[in-house]
Amino acid sequence: MLNQTSEHAIRAVLYLAQQAPGEPVPADRIAQALGAPANYLGKTLRQLARRGLLASTRGAAGGFRLLRRPGEIALADVVEAVSDGPRPRATCLLGNRPCLAARPCAAHARWSTVQDDLWSPLRRTTLADLLEPSAQFDAEPVSAVIHRAAAAA
Repeated sequence: MLNQTSEHAIRAVLYLAQQAPGEPVPADRIAQALGAPANYLGKTLRQLARRGLLASTRGAAGGFRLLRRPGEIALADVVEAVSDGPRPRATCLLGNRPCLAARPCAAHARWSTVQDDLWSPLRRTTLADLLEPSAQFDAEPVSAVIHRAAAAA
């Protein structure tokens, strides 16, 4: 469901959420920690900053940091910042006409429900939710997984 840019964006904000609050982290350090291409991730981080999720500081001590607490950032916020997100369709799913709720096609109601069902978990889940290990699954902390992946890269 999520494209690669969205996944990199989520991983980057999760990484930033684990850093000292208010301390900018250089883009190349984030890229190295995540095993992501530095140029590609840099563009993604700038998109997140333009959309108000991250602060960007220039210079030798510069980098990126979260603008809100992890519990205030839903995954949908991150995905919408780097992708088209759940915007209303401009064109009807069944044909080449405008998609209008006032004049719905046969698929409109069902397709709207499908879109809502896909986006609902992303709207409900925050960064803080993902950072807390789940006792139900005896999960490993996110920080351990990210650092192990970086070491393998």
